[in-house]
Amino acid sequence: MAKPESDSLFLLTDLYQLTMACGYWKCGKAEQEAAFYLTFRRNPFGGQFTVACGLAPVLDFLREFHLSESDRNYLETLAGSDGKPLFEMAFLDDLAKRQLTCDIDAVPEGTVVFPQEPLVRVKGPLLEAQLLETVLLNIINFQSLIATKAARICMAARGNRVLEFGLRRAHGINGALSASRAAYVGGCHATSNVLAGKIFGIPVAGTHAHSWVMSFDSEQESFQAYAQAMPNNSIFLVDTYDTAAGIANAVRAGRWLREQGHEMLGVRLDSGDLASLSVDARRLLDEAGFREAKIVASGDLDEHSIAGLYDRGAPIAILGVGTKLATGYDDPALGGVYKLSAIRDEEGAWQPKLKTSNDPAKASNPGLLQTRRFTQDGNFLRDVIYDELEPPAHDWAMADPSHPGGAESVAAKAEGEDLLVPVLRGGEPVYAPPPIEESRQRTHDQLACLSPETRKFKNPRTYRVGLEQGLHKRKAKLIENILNR
Repeated sequence: MAKPESDSLFLLTDLYQLTMACGYWKCGKAEQEAAFYLTFRRNPFGGQFTVACGLAPVLDFLREFHLSESDRNYLETLAGSDGKPLFEMAFLDDLAKRQLTCDIDAVPEGTVVFPQEPLVRVKGPLLEAQLLETVLLNIINFQSLIATKAARICMAARGNRVLEFGLRRAHGINGALSASRAAYVGGCHATSNVLAGKIFGIPVAGTHAHSWVMSFDSEQESFQAYAQAMPNNSIFLVDTYDTAAGIANAVRAGRWLREQGHEMLGVRLDSGDLASLSVDARRLLDEAGFREAKIVASGDLDEHSIAGLYDRGAPIAILGVGTKLATGYDDPALGGVYKLSAIRDEEGAWQPKLKTSNDPAKASNPGLLQTRRFTQDGNFLRDVIYDELEPPAHDWAMADPSHPGGAESVAAKAEGEDLLVPVLRGGEPVYAPPPIEESRQRTHDQLACLSPETRKFKNPRTYRVGLEQGLHKRKAKLIENILNR
């Protein structure tokens, strides 16, 4: 694991962020106030929702946002194509003394979000806001991806416990830590990652592997030795050789544990037809008097295979999910983007900005963006993206792209709440991230407010999200003006 010489992570960025920052500084635009927003274009895993995650690590990064002496020394060594220094010393002087002064708003962790909605909004000097792009995307993209996968897996588990076992297959050390954290926010009950347990306060879980069994002359001997070593943590992996024989050996070890005043916690299945094997295991355990012993299943599980297990009546109480959770398997990136949406002119007036594209999904939205979520009877109804610079006076009508010029009003009884909350003002924190258990509970509560049709794995129904009609019209006019230049 590469470790920096100091606590600074200022250089955790793409080079072009620094070259643009230098350019802004040289042409006098460094202090020009600008607004950016972070969003994504498509829900992952073929679903119709995403779980926002990563805000607490973002705030940890922002608290240490400064150019250290070693950072500066490194930047001084960079050269341009002519062999001369890439950055002027005066620019590096400016970076070294600069303190973050941006206003930042963000969606709390565990919030269910949808494409095009701002997850983070940054307002402040153009140079500073630009430098935050890469790290915000790095943290929010990955942790939201994994939290979403975890939420889907936990829904498939139908109330049974899910353990995150992905450390060995995760994308590096930092990727493993981030995945363990995000999986817990998404709903997992514990992790096998002990360092993540220490750092984030996540419950940890685990017993033994096939290697433990294979290191003894017999499976029975291995189970007995483990029971003696860990009488209060005995879940036996029973499929190293023959599963039925393994369960019989676990029962013998379980009887010894009872004689010592302890209970066998359960058995784990890691291969084969987990549905039929778990049915057999449950029968054998019950017949032997171990009705409280749990059946744990692991082995390349994801939400689809888990749902299939329960559809077949598998009596599995605990699921260990590794590779396909910690790697965001089958959808490796959220695809978040960070776009300039407004900038102040010399007179101090905000000028909306947007990026156009031949692909309508890639056209950005202008203004100081915010999302208002409307609920009715405790259920999510729809989300309306609006511009805080020009909010609607009364009618929260949402533009209907299927009917040009048309708009759909929000039900009169619906209650609205803005999703972005202040987290930094003038660079100073104004938001204390809640304990990780509260973010995990928020995920659970938010999903409960979402239609079952939208939560489905197959052919889920799209949740209604759109631009407020005034913002929609202003965006269309801006695009027309750009095309007519």
